[in-house]
Amino acid sequence: MSITAKLTWVELKLFIREPFSMIFSFLFPAVVLVVLAGIFGSQPESDFGGASPSDYYLAGYVAVAIAAIALAALPVHVAGYRERGILRRFRASSIPGSAVVTSQVAVGVGASTIGALVLIVIGVLLYDAALPESPVMAVAMFALSTVSLLALGFLVATVAGSARVAQAVGMILFFPMWLLSGAGPPPAVLTEGMRTVSDFLPLTYAVRALQDPWLGRPTDVADVIVLTGILVVAGALSVRLVRSS
Repeated sequence: MSITAKLTWVELKLFIREPFSMIFSFLFPAVVLVVLAGIFGSQPESDFGGASPSDYYLAGYVAVAIAAIALAALPVHVAGYRERGILRRFRASSIPGSAVVTSQVAVGVGASTIGALVLIVIGVLLYDAALPESPVMAVAMFALSTVSLLALGFLVATVAGSARVAQAVGMILFFPMWLLSGAGPPPAVLTEGMRTVSDFLPLTYAVRALQDPWLGRPTDVADVIVLTGILVVAGALSVRLVRSS
Protein backbone atom coordinates (compact mmCIF):
# COMPACT_ATOMS: atom_id res chain seq x y z
CA MET A 1 0.00 0.00 0.00
CA SER A 2 1.38 3.43 -0.94
CA ILE A 3 2.10 6.16 1.59
CA THR A 4 -0.82 8.21 0.29
CA ALA A 5 -3.22 5.28 0.60
CA LYS A 6 -2.09 4.55 4.16
CA LEU A 7 -2.46 8.19 5.16
CA THR A 8 -5.91 8.33 3.58
CA TRP A 9 -7.07 5.28 5.54
CA VAL A 10 -5.80 6.75 8.80
CA GLU A 11 -7.33 10.15 8.08
CA LEU A 12 -10.68 8.55 7.26
CA LYS A 13 -10.77 6.81 10.63
CA LEU A 14 -9.82 10.03 12.41
CA PHE A 15 -12.58 11.93 10.59
CA ILE A 16 -15.20 9.37 11.61
CA ARG A 17 -14.10 9.57 15.24
CA GLU A 18 -14.47 13.37 15.40
CA PRO A 19 -18.02 14.24 16.60
CA PHE A 20 -17.90 17.91 15.54
CA SER A 21 -16.85 17.04 11.99
CA MET A 22 -19.53 14.41 11.59
CA ILE A 23 -22.35 16.49 13.07
CA PHE A 24 -21.59 19.78 11.34
CA SER A 25 -20.67 18.22 7.99
CA PHE A 26 -23.72 15.98 7.65
CA LEU A 27 -26.43 17.09 10.09
CA PHE A 28 -26.30 20.86 9.62
CA PRO A 29 -26.88 20.92 5.80
CA ALA A 30 -29.56 18.23 6.08
CA VAL A 31 -31.50 20.03 8.81
CA VAL A 32 -31.41 23.41 7.04
CA LEU A 33 -32.44 21.79 3.74
CA VAL A 34 -35.43 20.20 5.44
CA VAL A 35 -36.44 23.54 6.97
CA LEU A 36 -36.07 25.61 3.79
CA ALA A 37 -37.66 23.06 1.47
CA GLY A 38 -40.51 22.67 3.95
CA ILE A 39 -41.07 26.43 4.10
CA PHE A 40 -40.95 27.21 0.38
CA GLY A 41 -42.39 23.96 -1.00
CA SER A 42 -42.06 22.61 -4.51
CA GLN A 43 -44.06 25.05 -6.64
CA PRO A 44 -41.93 27.11 -9.10
CA GLU A 45 -41.40 30.69 -7.95
CA SER A 46 -40.01 33.75 -9.70
CA ASP A 47 -37.59 34.52 -6.83
CA PHE A 48 -35.91 31.19 -7.58
CA GLY A 49 -35.59 31.88 -11.29
CA GLY A 50 -38.74 29.95 -12.08
CA ALA A 51 -37.36 26.80 -10.44
CA SER A 52 -38.93 24.77 -7.71
CA PRO A 53 -37.52 25.90 -4.32
CA SER A 54 -36.96 22.28 -3.31
CA ASP A 55 -34.88 21.65 -6.46
CA TYR A 56 -33.07 24.98 -6.03
CA TYR A 57 -32.10 24.30 -2.43
CA LEU A 58 -31.21 20.65 -2.96
CA ALA A 59 -28.60 21.63 -5.55
CA GLY A 60 -27.38 24.55 -3.45
CA TYR A 61 -27.06 22.53 -0.27
CA VAL A 62 -24.86 19.97 -1.95
CA ALA A 63 -22.40 22.87 -2.23
CA VAL A 64 -23.05 23.83 1.41
CA ALA A 65 -22.22 20.27 2.51
CA ILE A 66 -18.90 20.56 0.67
CA ALA A 67 -18.19 23.93 2.32
CA ALA A 68 -19.03 22.57 5.78
CA ILE A 69 -16.39 19.88 5.39
CA ALA A 70 -13.86 22.15 3.70
CA LEU A 71 -14.11 25.14 6.02
CA ALA A 72 -15.31 23.72 9.34
CA ALA A 73 -13.89 20.20 9.62
CA LEU A 74 -10.71 20.13 7.54
CA PRO A 75 -8.96 23.31 8.80
CA VAL A 76 -9.29 22.34 12.46
CA HIS A 77 -7.85 18.89 11.86
CA VAL A 78 -4.91 20.00 9.72
CA ALA A 79 -4.12 23.04 11.89
CA GLY A 80 -4.04 20.71 14.89
CA TYR A 81 -1.42 18.65 13.06
CA ARG A 82 0.63 21.76 12.45
CA GLU A 83 0.23 23.00 16.04
CA ARG A 84 1.44 19.69 17.49
CA GLY A 85 4.35 19.42 15.07
CA ILE A 86 2.94 16.40 13.25
CA LEU A 87 3.54 17.97 9.84
CA ARG A 88 7.23 18.37 10.74
CA ARG A 89 7.35 14.72 11.75
CA PHE A 90 5.81 13.76 8.43
CA ARG A 91 8.52 15.73 6.65
CA ALA A 92 11.25 14.20 8.84
CA SER A 93 9.88 10.76 7.93
CA SER A 94 10.26 11.62 4.21
CA ILE A 95 6.49 11.75 3.72
CA PRO A 96 5.95 14.29 0.92
CA GLY A 97 3.68 17.26 1.46
CA SER A 98 1.72 16.27 -1.63
CA ALA A 99 0.82 12.95 0.02
CA VAL A 100 -0.48 14.76 3.10
CA VAL A 101 -2.59 17.10 0.98
CA THR A 102 -3.84 14.28 -1.25
CA SER A 103 -4.94 12.15 1.71
CA GLN A 104 -6.89 15.04 3.22
CA VAL A 105 -8.52 15.84 -0.11
CA ALA A 106 -9.42 12.17 -0.65
CA VAL A 107 -11.19 12.02 2.71
CA GLY A 108 -12.88 15.35 1.98
CA VAL A 109 -14.12 14.14 -1.41
CA GLY A 110 -15.44 10.93 0.13
CA ALA A 111 -17.21 12.77 2.95
CA SER A 112 -18.64 15.35 0.52
CA THR A 113 -19.98 12.56 -1.69
CA ILE A 114 -21.70 10.89 1.25
CA GLY A 115 -23.11 14.25 2.37
CA ALA A 116 -24.44 14.92 -1.14
CA LEU A 117 -26.09 11.50 -1.32
CA VAL A 118 -27.76 12.03 2.06
CA LEU A 119 -29.17 15.36 0.86
CA ILE A 120 -30.39 13.85 -2.40
CA VAL A 121 -32.20 11.06 -0.55
CA ILE A 122 -33.83 13.59 1.79
CA GLY A 123 -34.82 15.94 -1.05
CA VAL A 124 -36.23 13.22 -3.28
CA LEU A 125 -38.07 11.24 -0.60
CA LEU A 126 -39.46 14.11 1.48
CA TYR A 127 -40.04 16.82 -1.11
CA ASP A 128 -40.08 15.02 -4.46
CA ALA A 129 -37.10 17.11 -5.56
CA ALA A 130 -35.73 16.44 -9.01
CA LEU A 131 -32.41 14.86 -9.84
CA PRO A 132 -29.99 16.80 -12.08
CA GLU A 133 -31.22 17.42 -15.61
CA SER A 134 -27.59 17.18 -16.81
CA PRO A 135 -26.13 14.48 -14.53
CA VAL A 136 -22.70 14.27 -16.19
CA MET A 137 -22.14 18.02 -15.92
CA ALA A 138 -23.51 18.01 -12.37
CA VAL A 139 -20.97 15.36 -11.35
CA ALA A 140 -18.20 17.30 -13.05
CA MET A 141 -19.16 20.53 -11.26
CA PHE A 142 -19.47 18.65 -7.97
CA ALA A 143 -15.92 17.33 -8.39
CA LEU A 144 -14.52 20.74 -9.30
CA SER A 145 -16.37 22.50 -6.47
CA THR A 146 -15.22 19.90 -3.97
CA VAL A 147 -11.52 20.01 -4.74
CA SER A 148 -11.58 23.82 -5.02
CA LEU A 149 -13.23 24.38 -1.63
CA LEU A 150 -11.07 21.70 -0.02
CA ALA A 151 -7.97 23.47 -1.33
CA LEU A 152 -9.27 26.69 0.21
CA GLY A 153 -9.90 24.95 3.51
CA PHE A 154 -6.43 23.44 3.49
CA LEU A 155 -4.97 26.89 2.90
CA VAL A 156 -6.87 28.22 5.94
CA ALA A 157 -5.45 25.36 8.00
CA THR A 158 -1.86 25.92 6.94
CA VAL A 159 -2.04 29.69 7.52
CA ALA A 160 -3.76 29.46 10.93
CA GLY A 161 -1.44 29.18 13.90
CA SER A 162 -3.58 26.74 15.87
CA ALA A 163 -6.66 24.54 15.65
CA ARG A 164 -8.66 27.13 17.61
CA VAL A 165 -7.75 29.91 15.19
CA ALA A 166 -8.49 27.65 12.22
CA GLN A 167 -11.92 26.87 13.63
CA ALA A 168 -12.67 30.56 14.18
CA VAL A 169 -11.49 31.56 10.69
CA GLY A 170 -13.34 28.67 9.09
CA MET A 171 -16.60 29.62 10.78
CA ILE A 172 -16.15 33.31 9.95
CA LEU A 173 -15.75 32.34 6.30
CA PHE A 174 -18.47 29.71 6.26
CA PHE A 175 -21.48 31.53 7.68
CA PRO A 176 -21.40 34.67 5.49
CA MET A 177 -20.83 32.47 2.45
CA TRP A 178 -23.72 30.24 3.45
CA LEU A 179 -26.09 33.18 3.86
CA LEU A 180 -25.06 35.22 0.80
CA SER A 181 -24.02 32.60 -1.77
CA GLY A 182 -27.54 31.78 -2.92
CA ALA A 183 -27.85 28.80 -0.59
CA GLY A 184 -29.71 30.98 1.92
CA PRO A 185 -32.04 33.68 0.59
CA PRO A 186 -32.15 33.56 -3.23
CA PRO A 187 -30.15 36.31 -4.97
CA ALA A 188 -33.37 37.94 -6.22
CA VAL A 189 -34.31 39.03 -2.67
CA LEU A 190 -30.85 40.23 -1.64
CA THR A 191 -29.96 43.90 -1.71
CA GLU A 192 -27.59 45.16 -4.38
CA GLY A 193 -24.82 45.49 -1.79
CA MET A 194 -25.31 41.92 -0.65
CA ARG A 195 -25.18 40.66 -4.22
CA THR A 196 -21.94 42.60 -4.73
CA VAL A 197 -20.43 40.95 -1.65
CA SER A 198 -21.59 37.53 -2.85
CA ASP A 199 -19.56 37.98 -6.03
CA PHE A 200 -16.42 37.78 -3.89
CA LEU A 201 -17.43 34.61 -2.04
CA PRO A 202 -16.09 31.27 -3.36
CA LEU A 203 -19.21 29.37 -2.31
CA THR A 204 -21.32 31.53 -4.63
CA TYR A 205 -19.56 30.02 -7.63
CA ALA A 206 -19.88 26.49 -6.29
CA VAL A 207 -23.61 26.94 -5.65
CA ARG A 208 -24.21 28.31 -9.15
CA ALA A 209 -21.98 25.68 -10.75
CA LEU A 210 -24.11 22.95 -9.20
CA GLN A 211 -27.49 24.60 -9.67
CA ASP A 212 -27.04 25.23 -13.39
CA PRO A 213 -26.82 21.58 -14.55
CA TRP A 214 -29.24 20.53 -11.82
CA LEU A 215 -31.92 22.93 -13.02
CA GLY A 216 -31.16 22.52 -16.73
CA ARG A 217 -29.41 25.84 -17.22
CA PRO A 218 -26.21 26.28 -19.26
CA THR A 219 -23.03 26.26 -17.22
CA ASP A 220 -21.49 29.69 -16.72
CA VAL A 221 -17.86 29.56 -17.85
CA ALA A 222 -16.99 32.27 -15.31
CA ASP A 223 -17.96 29.92 -12.46
CA VAL A 224 -15.66 27.23 -13.82
CA ILE A 225 -12.78 29.69 -14.23
CA VAL A 226 -13.12 31.05 -10.69
CA LEU A 227 -13.33 27.59 -9.11
CA THR A 228 -10.34 26.41 -11.13
CA GLY A 229 -8.38 29.50 -10.08
CA ILE A 230 -9.16 28.82 -6.41
CA LEU A 231 -8.01 25.24 -6.82
CA VAL A 232 -4.73 26.14 -8.50
CA VAL A 233 -3.77 29.03 -6.23
CA ALA A 234 -4.94 27.62 -2.90
CA GLY A 235 -3.65 24.15 -3.73
CA ALA A 236 -0.18 25.37 -4.71
CA LEU A 237 0.12 27.59 -1.63
CA SER A 238 -1.07 24.79 0.64
CA VAL A 239 1.50 22.30 -0.60
CA ARG A 240 4.24 24.91 -0.28
CA LEU A 241 3.24 25.82 3.26
CA VAL A 242 2.99 22.16 4.30
CA ARG A 243 6.52 21.59 3.08
CA SER A 244 7.80 24.52 5.14
CA SER A 245 5.79 23.76 8.29
